Order: sequence, then C-alpha cells, then structure tokens
Amino acid sequence: MKISSSRIVWSGFLTAISAIAVYSCQTNAKSESTSAEVKPPAAVLLQADSAAIPDGKYGEAVKYGQALMYRTAYYIGPEGINGRYLGNRMNCTNCHQNGGTKPYSFNLMLSHEQYPQYRAREGKVLTLAERVNNCINRPHNGKSLPLDSKEMVAFLAYFRWINSFVPKGQPHKGGKNLDVVLPDVAASPARGALLYVQHCERCHGKNGEGIMTADKGTFVYPPLWGPSGYQPGSSMHRIIKQAQWLKANMPFDKATWEKPFLSDEDALDIAAFVNDDSRHPRPNPKTFDYPHIDEKALDYDKGPFADTFSVSTHKYGPYKPMISYWKSKGQKVTY
Repeated sequence: MKISSSRIVWSGFLTAISAIAVYSCQTNAKSESTSAEVKPPAAVLLQADSAAIPDGKYGEAVKYGQALMYRTAYYIGPEGINGRYLGNRMNCTNCHQNGGTKPYSFNLMLSHEQYPQYRAREGKVLTLAERVNNCINRPHNGKSLPLDSKEMVAFLAYFRWINSFVPKGQPHKGGKNLDVVLPDVAASPARGALLYVQHCERCHGKNGEGIMTADKGTFVYPPLWGPSGYQPGSSMHRIIKQAQWLKANMPFDKATWEKPFLSDEDALDIAAFVNDDSRHPRPNPKTFDYPHIDEKALDYDKGPFADTFSVSTHKYGPYKPMISYWKSKGQKVTY
C-alpha cells in the first residue's frame, strides 16, 4: 500500500504537537507542585518531655540536673544539702521557667549547641559551664561551682538532654524572648510603681521581698530587689531584657506568650521601676561588665559609653535615637 509523503509529514506534525502538549502539562503540573513545596515549614514550639529521660548513669545525671534547676536553693543554696554555693535562696527556674523549657522565658533548650560562644559582657569566649557559673555568681549572688563537680556535670547533662528536643533543620520558636516595640518616650519608674502595685505586689511584696516557703528554705515568688535580689549586671537588671520576659510571662496567672497581658510600654515601665537603683538597693557586683565599650548592650547603664548619650538614657531610653545613632556609625545594636 502506498502512502503519500504529505500524509507522513502531517502525521508527524500531529505527533509532535501532542508530545509538546503532554510535556507542557507535565511541566506546569510539576511547576505548580514545586511552587507549593517551597513554602517554608511552620515553626515548631520548643518543648521537652520529662517522661523521656533515659535510664542509666546519664539519665541519673539528667534527673539531678533537672532537680537542680527546680530546687537550686535546696541543693546548693546557703544551707544546701550538697554544697553552699548560692548567696540567696532563689531557684534557676524563677527566671528560666519550667526548668528552662518554657518558651519565651529565658529558654535554655538551645544552650548546649550555642556554647562555647563569644560573650560581649565578659569580652571573651565562654564555655557553657562558665555561663552556668555566671548565673550562680550574679542572679544568685554566689560563688562558682567547680567545673568537675557532680552539680556542674548534672547541669550540663540536663542541657544536653533538653537540647535533644530541638528540631534539627527545622524552624522553631520560643528560644528567644518576645520582642517589645520600643516607644518614643523613656521608660518611667513612676508609672511602673503604680503598675507594680496593681499587678506585681501581691506576689513579690510591697518591698520587692518576695514570698518564701513555710520552711524559709526558698521562695514561692522570688525577690526583685534587696539583699536577696539579683545583682546589677544580671540580664534581669536591663530594662529591655526584663520587659521582654515580663511581656510573655507576667502576671503569671494572666499572661501567655500567645496572649500577653501587659502592653509593651507597661512592661518597660515595670522593669524601670524594679530596676531603679535610686529606690531599690541590691547586692553590689564584684566586677562590672563589657570591657569593650563599643560592644555594650543598648540598655546597659554603666559607663563609659561609645556615644554621647547619658547614663539615664542608656538605662531608661528613649532608645530609638540611640539605635539610629549607632546604626549611622556602623555599630552593632544589641539589647
């Protein structure tokens, strides 16, 4: 049977058109599928499961480290059963809530993988063990644990264990503090005093003394100033840093990180009142911080400074002019 060349050409043309159409549809479908897949995964909220602590010697160290977080004063406080290292009766979980696993509460679940790291406050690279001792020395007004002590090993084992719950290669939230929007005005201790009476005094006392347990061994609600309070130089002594923590966590029975109770300005004002050293005495630090003045945190109030702003402005703000100035000079802004 004889087939004309024109029919062969036409048949080939139709076949080519069909192939192009099929390829186009497949390409479009693949493109649409790829487009849908590139959406970033949702951030996972950091949380740990205490029931998953392993057995064995390592598990025992983890359990002791967890106990040290919750009952620091009992084990290593002024009358600690395993050593007397703290200068007050506060517990680590007063600031690092839920044993350092509560989101947006000075969360510690990333600490194991973040150290050693350079710390501007000390002007050097610190190990995680040295960072633990910083907390014991400053907020707890105490003396350093030996680096090879059972307690230090337990702290580090616990931090390694809670770090195992951090999703690797996936975004997460809760490891840092909540941001606060900085206003155009300075934080006000006077406004903060009124807010303190309204929201804080019932737990932390009229004189910031806190409420102790019945046996006086530790605090149900920690002191905010006075001889049992944290030292200047502690993170809580900085206005912005404390306001971020307050926003997510206080009042404890009203606020959540998802639904804060205090406004950003209220949190800053309360932090300004609590940290007003002209009103509230606290233990004196043995040393001051930031040996390199151009690395000082924005809200750190001990001079000298790498700018012309006053001590009061560094402590209370307004912070926006300082931020603009630092950025104009190419300086890194931290707070």
